[in-house]
Amino acid sequence: MFAREVSMNLKPESQVKFTQTLEKEIIPLLRKEGGFRDEITFLSPDGAKAVGISLWDRKENAEVYNRGTYSQVLKALDQIVEGTPQVKTYEVSNSTWHRIAVLQPV
Repeated sequence: MFAREVSMNLKPESQVKFTQTLEKEIIPLLRKEGGFRDEITFLSPDGAKAVGISLWDRKENAEVYNRGTYSQVLKALDQIVEGTPQVKTYEVSNSTWHRIAVLQPV
């Protein structure tokens, strides 16, 4: 399993709009993507920052999304986000929700 972490700064008083945009526009786009498994989003207590973590079957699935549909996501967030969201990628080593564990060599 593969993960994309997108961290962003939100414009003042935009937490509600951010959540609504995720529910109505972004998550439906993600669900259409091959290999997409889950989206988890966090808001800082002051509402100034957000982090979204999407989980994918394979790195290749996330890369296809990044080259294509991600531009639509950025457009949907344009009026909500300050600056450019920062993207990091990871191999998932454990998930209780998805019941996976990557075995480590002994």
